[in-house]
Amino acid sequence: MSTTAIVVLHGFTGSAAAMAPLTSRLPGPVLALDLPGHGSGPISDDPADYTMSAAVAGVVDATAHLEHFALVGYSMGGRVALHVALAHSDRVAALAVIGARTGIDDPAERAERIAADEALANRIESEGIEWFADYWADRPLFATQRSRLLPEQQAELRAQRLACDPQGLAHSLRGMGAGAAEPVGGRLGELAMPCALIAGADDAKFAAIAHCMAGFIPRATVGLIPDAGHAAHLEAPDATAAAVIQCMSS
Repeated sequence: MSTTAIVVLHGFTGSAAAMAPLTSRLPGPVLALDLPGHGSGPISDDPADYTMSAAVAGVVDATAHLEHFALVGYSMGGRVALHVALAHSDRVAALAVIGARTGIDDPAERAERIAADEALANRIESEGIEWFADYWADRPLFATQRSRLLPEQQAELRAQRLACDPQGLAHSLRGMGAGAAEPVGGRLGELAMPCALIAGADDAKFAAIAHCMAGFIPRATVGLIPDAGHAAHLEAPDATAAAVIQCMSS
């Protein structure tokens, strides 16, 4: 498995470059990609360019030169990775998701999340990226980062968020948010490749989700990363990389 390329997908507000704490610790070759609305990719005005289908198609296009590859995704990137693995299981040799879920199955909860993401997208467009960077950093989901990341790491994270295009983020929320994407929890049994379900041990919600998902995936392992919250690859990159590598070697 060491010669199999590893494709890495970032989370919301991230980029290929933002995954460096993880990608720098993985055996090569490693290919980190920018998802729609993020990184150095073009910002389109067409909502169709920001759907889960578009994101999956982008990953498929970017990996067309690879017969097989291992796939790693964090948070939003983990959702995309699940969709890619289900649609192209013949090419995905191993799958690792970090702090990810399959979507929202309950119709009422899903509708509520879609409405919340639409409201946030509107605020990003009206308030601007500086407001959003502060708002996003203050979310309880990322509370552990404020105590565990060094000041210079927190400053770099803020700089990465400030570099995001507000229109791209808004489009991404509307088209690829947790509520917008079709949930795939009912299809987890189709994942025949080795799968690592990774979460920070201090991220109680996603640790529970990882355990739940593992019950439906034939070759799943759960990796809870000590002393890490939602962004385990930032707070504990060595342990997170080790969990990914172990999955890739299965």
